[in-house]
Amino acid sequence: MDLCLFQGTFNPIHNAHLRVAEYILNNSEIETITFIPAYLPPHKESDISLAEHRYEMLKIALAYNPNFKISDIEYKRKGVSYTYLTICELKKLYKINEKIKFIIGTDAFRQIESWYETDKLKELVEFIVFLRDTEFKEIELEYLRKKGYSFRIMPLDFEDISSSDIRNKISNNQPISGLVPQEVEEYIIKNELYKI
Repeated sequence: MDLCLFQGTFNPIHNAHLRVAEYILNNSEIETITFIPAYLPPHKESDISLAEHRYEMLKIALAYNPNFKISDIEYKRKGVSYTYLTICELKKLYKINEKIKFIIGTDAFRQIESWYETDKLKELVEFIVFLRDTEFKEIELEYLRKKGYSFRIMPLDFEDISSSDIRNKISNNQPISGLVPQEVEEYIIKNELYKI
């Protein structure tokens, strides 16, 4: 089984996330992408009361593409959502012997050595890396390659959309049209999310 994961807080899911996933489907051998919302991300502050809303928004955003799936594996496990534990669980569940593909931005990839059980994790995954900033240097990639991280770079132009900017816009009563799918925007308005 060829498994490609897109794990994140998705707080909220936005159009750049979807553009990345669509680009992979259109420019690689990968046919399906499984999105995994983190229940409690280890590297970010996250309001646990928003966990179910994040899951619902992701489900809404993915509904248009049959090649996008959503997994509640980290919601079922609860607690801190460590990628290594999720990967181990999925490999066991689906009896996967080869490396699992894992989508990641350069902002997170830069911090990969600080991730839980990173030395074990790098033996289990192939990272699919997208530019999330314009300052990521080739020397950083070479360093990680020498450290044993398996990865490939996807040459998609950087799109400056972030969930934190979207939340800030909402809290300041600024429009977010065009940044998230319309159905997600309607869900945010209906449930009065990110107002504080």
